[in-house]
Amino acid sequence: MPEGPEIRRMVDDIHKAVGGKTVQSVFFAFEHLKPFESVLRGRRVEKVEARSKAVLVFFEATDEDGPWCVYSHNQLYGKWRIGKPDREPRTNRQLRFAIIGLKKAARLYSASDIQLVRPDELSEVPYLSRLGPDPLNQPITVEDLLSVFADPRFRGRNLGGLLLDQGFVAGIGNYLRSEVLFEARISPWCRPRDLDSDQKIQLADAIQTLVERTYRLKGITNPPERAERLKQEGWSFGQRRHMVFNRDGQRCHDCASALVKTMMASRRLYYCPVCQDVEP
Repeated sequence: MPEGPEIRRMVDDIHKAVGGKTVQSVFFAFEHLKPFESVLRGRRVEKVEARSKAVLVFFEATDEDGPWCVYSHNQLYGKWRIGKPDREPRTNRQLRFAIIGLKKAARLYSASDIQLVRPDELSEVPYLSRLGPDPLNQPITVEDLLSVFADPRFRGRNLGGLLLDQGFVAGIGNYLRSEVLFEARISPWCRPRDLDSDQKIQLADAIQTLVERTYRLKGITNPPERAERLKQEGWSFGQRRHMVFNRDGQRCHDCASALVKTMMASRRLYYCPVCQDVEP
């Protein structure tokens, strides 16, 4: 499943294609949404936003009707495709939702979670109502994250599993949790209540740094200077992309120790036993 930075880049592409433009037609695959095809036709797409792993497409109001928002979540199989209005891409996926503009079209395939909501009722969408702070799509401060670390719901859970909980911090998935914990120099088995003040700030800083860096560098979590040096040395994109994720048995870039793979919350997690002070 794409993580927050990938969703945000996808949203950028959708907004570039149809944002600020008048819609020529709208398609919904689900029968209960079919009546709204004519309701949204001819409206302008005001903006397209990401909320963690969800996509929100906002349609302007008309003289007769208020604004609408189409909420969608890709889940495991959903995929957006940008293309020409009169030419669908070749795919075996099933079209679920489409916004057809004059010059570009944005089409969503395979997703099953699509809802039409008034913008002022978005907080009632179950997925959105459960989200924690979203550092990539909201103005989040270190203090906001420190407050979440102190929340009784989270402070007693190990961070290796907790970072996958979208109610804790939104937008972090499997590769980012390994990278965040390495950047913060914190063991995956630590709990928020185990951290001292400096470590909590390190964790908050790492979360903000990694989600922004990954978005800006299109999936690369390594610092840009290192990523560029590794590229010049002939490392492939996959080899130079991450600091620890998917690099078990290879040397840590910082201390040269062998990186370790384990399973937490039924998913792969990678760490440096020396930099993150993990006891054998």
